[in-house]
Amino acid sequence: MDPMRSQGGIQMLLSAEQEAQQIVAAARNLKLSRLKQAKDEAEREAARYRSQLQADFQKKVSEGNSAATTKQLEQETVKKIAKLKESSSKVQSELVDMLVKFVTTVKN
Repeated sequence: MDPMRSQGGIQMLLSAEQEAQQIVAAARNLKLSRLKQAKDEAEREAARYRSQLQADFQKKVSEGNSAATTKQLEQETVKKIAKLKESSSKVQSELVDMLVKFVTTVKN
């Protein structure tokens, strides 16, 4: 066998091995990158879930005071309704007169 030819074959094998090592290294790096991305995404999701649980907890804690808040809102609503009734009763007669005037007036 020709020594130059065998030398060329060895060089070809060495370069193929280096290329295979580069492909394996690139695949390994890609795998590590994907694992890191999945870990980061899982951490974000866990933080989102944790904050949702915290918000639910705060809501439940605030609902403990909800009875007092509801009572206060009901009192305010009753007062506002009374004010509206009072103000509407003041203008009610004027409004009725105005409506009667518009309904009974005929335009040519």
